[in-house]
Amino acid sequence: MRDLNSHSAAMSGDLLAWYDVHARAMPWRVGPAERTAGARPDPYKVWLSEVMLQQTTVAAVKEYFLRFTSRWPTVLDLAAAEDADVMSEWAGLGYYARARNLLKCARVVAEDFSGSFPGTYDGLLKLPGIGPYTAAAISSIAFDRPETVLDGNVERVMARIHDIHEPLPGVKPVLKECAAELTPAQRPGDYAQAVMDLGATICTPRNPACGICPWRDPCAARVAGTAAELPKKTPKKPKPTRHGIVYLAESAEGTWLLERRPDKGLLGGMLGWPGSEWNDNPVPNPPFEADWQDLGGEVRHTFTHFHLILQVRTAELPAGFNPAEDQELIPRHSFRPSSLPTVMRKAFDLCKGS
Repeated sequence: MRDLNSHSAAMSGDLLAWYDVHARAMPWRVGPAERTAGARPDPYKVWLSEVMLQQTTVAAVKEYFLRFTSRWPTVLDLAAAEDADVMSEWAGLGYYARARNLLKCARVVAEDFSGSFPGTYDGLLKLPGIGPYTAAAISSIAFDRPETVLDGNVERVMARIHDIHEPLPGVKPVLKECAAELTPAQRPGDYAQAVMDLGATICTPRNPACGICPWRDPCAARVAGTAAELPKKTPKKPKPTRHGIVYLAESAEGTWLLERRPDKGLLGGMLGWPGSEWNDNPVPNPPFEADWQDLGGEVRHTFTHFHLILQVRTAELPAGFNPAEDQELIPRHSFRPSSLPTVMRKAFDLCKGS
């Protein structure tokens, strides 16, 4: 157990007192009043929320989380789910490798741990799709272990508290040391959520509300007047732009032709429109011979490492069409545009004039 110096202990205590009053209500969270009454977090819900929240906002995740836990209330339920069903429910949340790892992890927990998540950082780190941050967050929040949790919000808070001007990502180890110094042995799960809440609601990227911050007095960046410019970041290289073509084919009866992408790679395992490679000069690759009509507009979408511009071409799906092994015919009553990845849904919206 970590022994804090009196200054750090006082700061942690002040933050926990603030959290007891101002904790955000979230569907996966056991709030401070509930914990005092004896409730404990469900490791499954903590894990699921942390995986969903990677690279995504709380507002975007809430609806997905509620759908997932309604359809698959336990990790055993999720482990038994069909891959296609999980990928469909994940559609629109992005970073689809997370969904594939979600299933892998659920099945390991079900098969190797009888449905119970390991409670230690080292044990969690061995599971598919769980990296250092996620392992620390689950161990801390679900099992109340004093692990150091460092997400973007915590990095910002630490950089400002200590007025650290070295840029991210190189300064991460220093910020983690700062975060470790403040992590208490008592209520570490509440503390981890408190410092993340502080960054999300008060110590915000722009216009931090320093006047109502529980760490206002010890904040070195507030005293120096540099809070709004921290943390500093190493400039990113400009993203390249790739181009592609997608082909939307609908039969007279309303059946759509879709293609399941390979498990590995971008949008892996997801259903989408047949199309070309995405590169500087895409070669047309229609799924069948037809008088394909170019809609004239274009779909623009940004992935982590590049921008994408798609041409959208349409044709009528011929009667009796025999799909290839990686293709599926989806009848009108089963087709849900919302189950498509965002970039593919944009193409559908353009096709339908939305």
